[in-house]
Amino acid sequence: MQTIIRVSGLGKQVITGEAELTILRDVSFEVRAGEAVAIVGVSGSGKSTLLGLLAGLDTPSAGSVRIDGHDLFALDEDGRAALRGKMVGFVFQSFQLLPAMTALENGMLPLELAGAADARAGANAMLARVGLSDRLNHYPKQLSGGEQQRVAIARAFVSRPKLLFADEPTGNLDAATGAQVIELLFELNRESGTTLLLVTHDEAITGRCDRALRLTAGRLQDHD
Repeated sequence: MQTIIRVSGLGKQVITGEAELTILRDVSFEVRAGEAVAIVGVSGSGKSTLLGLLAGLDTPSAGSVRIDGHDLFALDEDGRAALRGKMVGFVFQSFQLLPAMTALENGMLPLELAGAADARAGANAMLARVGLSDRLNHYPKQLSGGEQQRVAIARAFVSRPKLLFADEPTGNLDAATGAQVIELLFELNRESGTTLLLVTHDEAITGRCDRALRLTAGRLQDHD
């Protein structure tokens, strides 16, 4: 299978006060197209930092990331944004919906940004797929947490991305709602043939992935 992500010698240091803090150190791995990979580790181990670097939302102190053959950090910020818009969907713990937009408008956003002619129809279909046909004109504050995360999942999949990055997608949900959201996420991932990278502390979710990347104090420990 084709390698869609290739990470080589990735490192991240930040200055805090007068000290240099190492968040990631010499991380290298590959992800094949269609895999579901969990990124796991205790709080502070570097999971979310790693995901941000893979998405090009942050820049590394060392190393490289290649996404579908593109050297992410050889691109400028606009180039990385264009690559994300074309290839990547996101689901966050905090939903990240725009509060002044309805569920439908939030779902349409990636398609509108990509210049798609049928943004409304595409968002309608995806919101129906996640069970929200009767909530299209509701604003985020009018939706439950589970409904908001379903809108976020619909928004992530609506542009048919090759890659989906999810950062603790059930972190703000109760156990029952979280289980429903994860079921939906994996269903859509299978249907779409997407490559999924998922930051989680939940071993049950990790067990549903093809393998796990375990971080300890910024180092990659093993590949389950």
